[in-house]
Amino acid sequence: MSKVSHGTIRAIDTSNRRKYIRRADQAVVAVQLALETDGFTYEKWGGVQTCRAGDWIVSNAGDVYTVNRESFQRTYRQTATGRYIKVTPVWAEAAQQPGFVKTKEGTTHYRAGDYLVFNEQHGGDAYAVAAEKFEAMYEPAD
Repeated sequence: MSKVSHGTIRAIDTSNRRKYIRRADQAVVAVQLALETDGFTYEKWGGVQTCRAGDWIVSNAGDVYTVNRESFQRTYRQTATGRYIKVTPVWAEAAQQPGFVKTKEGTTHYRAGDYLVFNEQHGGDAYAVAAEKFEAMYEPAD
C-alpha cells in the first residue's frame, strides 16, 4: 500500500477513486538504465527521486522522469523502437487538499485538485499528476 499524507494520519476514503485508461495517442519515449551503476538521485515534484540500475528514464511529452523497473515492465508495452504506451488501467481520484505521496522512486508533493493515481486497484504503486496533465493523458475506463 502506498503512503498518502495530508498532514494528519487518517483513514483514506477510496469511494471517489475511478478506473482510467491511458489515451491511445499518449505514447512515451523511454530507455532502460541498463548500465552497471548505483543509479542516481534528482529533485522533482518537490522531493528527491531515485533511479536505480534497470529503471526506466521516460520522456512524457517533454516531461522527463524515471519509473521503477518492475512498474514499467508490468504496465507499458513497446509500440516502436524507444516508444511505449501504458496498457494497464490506473485508479485515480482528485486530491481534496495538498499533501504528498510516497512513490517507488521517492516522494511526490501535490496540490488540491491534482490527481492521486494508483497502478494497483487497492492503492499500491502510487504517484500524483497535475489535473490538466492527467485529463489529457487518461480517460475513464467505464
